[in-house]
Amino acid sequence: PEVCLRLEVGPGAAVRSPLAVQNGFLHMLVHSYTAEFFMSFLTNLGPFLEDEIIPEVIPMEIEVVDAKITLKDDSPRVYPTSPGPVPITLAVDHVIMKRRDDGVFYVTGEGSPKQEKPVSVLQEQKAPAEGGSAAPAAAGTRGLQLKEVPELQRELQTMKLALAEANMDKARLLQEIRKYNPLFQL
Repeated sequence: PEVCLRLEVGPGAAVRSPLAVQNGFLHMLVHSYTAEFFMSFLTNLGPFLEDEIIPEVIPMEIEVVDAKITLKDDSPRVYPTSPGPVPITLAVDHVIMKRRDDGVFYVTGEGSPKQEKPVSVLQEQKAPAEGGSAAPAAAGTRGLQLKEVPELQRELQTMKLALAEANMDKARLLQEIRKYNPLFQL
C-alpha cells in the first residue's frame, strides 16, 4: 500500500482554497490498501471524534484508489448455534472525499466504468457486406439495432444493480431470521 501526504500552507495554497492560505490544505492519497476491521472498532470511534472545542476547518482532499476493507461483526451471538454473520467487504476503485471551506465533506467517485460493446455489434461492424444487393430495409434495421445498443446496455446495468440489491436484501433478511431461528431453511 502507498500513502502520500502533502500539506500546503501560505500564498501558494490559495489555488486550492481561500481558507488554505491560513489553515493549510491537506492532500492525501491512499493506493492499494487492504485491511480487516471489527465492527466494534467503528462503533467505538465516536468518543475519539467528539470534542468540546470546535476544530479549525482544514480544507482537504482524500483520494482512495484500489482499496479493500473487510468488516467483521464481533458482537456476542444471540444464539450459540448460529453460524454467525458473514463479513462485509467494501471494494473501492476510486473515491475522492473533499472537505471545503464550509467544513462539509463531499464524497465523489472518479470516472465511470468502461462500457464495452457486445460481441455481436463488433462482429456486425467488422463483417463485410455479403452480396452486392443488400436490401435497404435490412440496412435500416441494422442501423436501428446499433442505435438501441447503448440504451439496452444502460437497462442491463440498471437491472444488474437492482438484482444485486435484491440479493443483498435477501441475504440480510435470511441472516436476521436465522438470528432468531438458527434451524430456519429456505
